[in-house]
Amino acid sequence: MKDFIKTDAATDRAYIVGLITPDVTETLVEEYLEELAFLAHTAQIQVVRSFTQKLEHPNGATFVGSGKLQEIAERIEEDEIGSIIFDDELTPNQMRNVEKALKVRVLDRTSLILDIFASRARTAHAKTQVELAQYNYLLPRLTRLWSHLDRQRGGGALMRGPGETQLETDRRIVLDKIAKLKQELEKIANQKVVQRKNRGKMVRVALVGYTNVGKSTLLNLLAKSEVFAENKLFATLDTTVRKVVIGNLPFLMSDTVGFIRKLPTELIESFKSTLDEVKEADILLHVVDISHPAFEDQIKVVNQTLSEILEGEKKPTVMVFNKVDAFTFEEKDEDDLTPRTKANISLEEMKQTWMANQEGWDTIFISAREGQGIDELRDLLYERVKEVHVTRFPYNDFLFETYDHLTEQMEESKEEPEG
Repeated sequence: MKDFIKTDAATDRAYIVGLITPDVTETLVEEYLEELAFLAHTAQIQVVRSFTQKLEHPNGATFVGSGKLQEIAERIEEDEIGSIIFDDELTPNQMRNVEKALKVRVLDRTSLILDIFASRARTAHAKTQVELAQYNYLLPRLTRLWSHLDRQRGGGALMRGPGETQLETDRRIVLDKIAKLKQELEKIANQKVVQRKNRGKMVRVALVGYTNVGKSTLLNLLAKSEVFAENKLFATLDTTVRKVVIGNLPFLMSDTVGFIRKLPTELIESFKSTLDEVKEADILLHVVDISHPAFEDQIKVVNQTLSEILEGEKKPTVMVFNKVDAFTFEEKDEDDLTPRTKANISLEEMKQTWMANQEGWDTIFISAREGQGIDELRDLLYERVKEVHVTRFPYNDFLFETYDHLTEQMEESKEEPEG
């Protein structure tokens, strides 16, 4: 059990709950719950305390055991709790039983993320995507919403209670709504295809990465634009495309929705049209928050999601390790003989480790906020975009050689001493 710091902006107070199982270690659960608390903070919910329990598998009726549920129930009134948030998706039966036992609102990770997406959606496209995901999530849970009007026992079809009648009606309404939303999204997706075709054969670079790693900040820096950026999860839902010019070379850069662990399948399905920017990109900039203690796990989550989106296709990738200004490590004393951990590795050692990787990608370390390493990133981007551009427009090769030659001469003249 862990206590959390109070935040003034919160409109609700909540507990968060996670399970330690043979497949999920205690350390990993703590990381998940830290992220769940950040999700709650993004949704303006104050996390007061976290609860964990060791089980072989989730309890089929209440997710956690009866003893843990009783422990939570005894504290709810004292802490003025309005919500309980579980780190995994609950079944309709589990949600109904927990609500009945605790008498407070029950959320799971999926419903919390959907709530955040709904509050952050600004354009008609994003709102439609989120609404579709919400209805897909709601459909199997309609029974829970009508549990107070359960079917009467016996008597055949004529004795069915109002709950079942209303349930059938609501199910039909939801299915019709899902079909309509899918049609709307298909229409928008076709419009997006036309828009991408109208951009011509310009080289496309897509920013990808975990949520809150600084993609929008980096886009603002490279494109000299003002895309909304905030230190909260899922600040960006809509794909933003900007024209970037480095040297004499223009190209398009897109900022996509951030990924996250346990991203609801409903959202991945709904946001496929948005993620088409990734599929059609020539180069990926995989932005990583190197100051985050679990950044390696975040890289795996992004790579796994990209693999699903790209269906195994490999694209040229630049690994951009951002937030080097916030990177910290604990230097071990010479007489400390305990094994070193990730927390004891310096930034220089980290650079050597990642820059010597065998994956064949480019690696660069920057701080988008402080502007550190941005010139080197621009130079690297110029080279990679030029490689793609020349294959499409071979006749421009001479122009690039002339430009690069003149640039080198100007740099050399700057270095020559005066007189």
